[in-house]
Amino acid sequence: MSFIWPQGLVAVALVPLGILLYRALDARRRRALIGGGLGVGQGTVRRPLGVRARIPAVFFVAGLVVLTIGLARPQASVDLPREEGTVILAFDVSGSMAADDLKPTRMEAAKAATQDFVERQPPGVIVGVVAFSDSGLSVQAPTSDQATVLEAIKRLAPQRGTSLAQGIRASLSTIALAENGPTIDYYTNRTPAPSATPAPVAPGSHTSAVIVLLTDGENTAPPDPLAAAQAAADQGVRIYTVGIGSAAGTTLTINGFKVHTQLDAATLQHISDITGGAYYAAEDEQGLAKVYDDLDTRLIVKPEMIEVTALFAGASVLLFAIGGVFSLAWLGRLP
Repeated sequence: MSFIWPQGLVAVALVPLGILLYRALDARRRRALIGGGLGVGQGTVRRPLGVRARIPAVFFVAGLVVLTIGLARPQASVDLPREEGTVILAFDVSGSMAADDLKPTRMEAAKAATQDFVERQPPGVIVGVVAFSDSGLSVQAPTSDQATVLEAIKRLAPQRGTSLAQGIRASLSTIALAENGPTIDYYTNRTPAPSATPAPVAPGSHTSAVIVLLTDGENTAPPDPLAAAQAAADQGVRIYTVGIGSAAGTTLTINGFKVHTQLDAATLQHISDITGGAYYAAEDEQGLAKVYDDLDTRLIVKPEMIEVTALFAGASVLLFAIGGVFSLAWLGRLP
């Protein structure tokens, strides 16, 4: 247990002084009664109460001690269950995402399904957005501000080629930045030593972060997406791949050229298998929405410091009440 205002504990030292003052005032009151002849020769002899006469005072003193401790605003570590984690929505923004085999387009269908998922997340889950075509870029750092995330998603638009590896790499960097903060301060360390490569961990063991890779799976630019998937697996990060589009595909016009695009489910299945995630085929908007329903959230028990002043105040009131009842029943008065 700790205290927000530890200076308040000084009041506990005043309790013994208060007891001494009370006893002095009580002794003077008794002397005044005896000197005035009150209670003497009235024909009433009260039986000595012995230990019972001191019990009410014990409760009052205990209540006073508990109350003064409460003035210091105590706080305790309490294990509270909560959902938390980091979800990176990695959007394929290549030109093929403009295909209309998902209505109105693959890109717009993916955006619509994502909105409901973002709005359902509890405060402990932060969501980030990564866009990738032939390169990867973190569009929105992970945050619990759902409006900011949705605005970032709305700004996405189809662009050039597809590099799944760049999307995975950018997502891993975004997770690392969200969990650990910047690793290099260029203002104080101009020649940092290269970071050591961390030892691989079991796939899927990093349960506090996942990547949702939304793409048609057609990889058209280096590097190797399976090598990037293995890097994610070595860090324990699961990748849930979402195949957007149909296996038959469709033909669209890009910069005056007709290009046939179709879902590459085999590559996406392989990526999810390597990382311990799962593959989902979203051939329509309803299937895409179901993907997010299947994503599990992580319920953890995390210790948090909670102020317990109210408990001390309640306990002191209870002690005062018990002492008052005993005092009235046995002594006929309050102390």
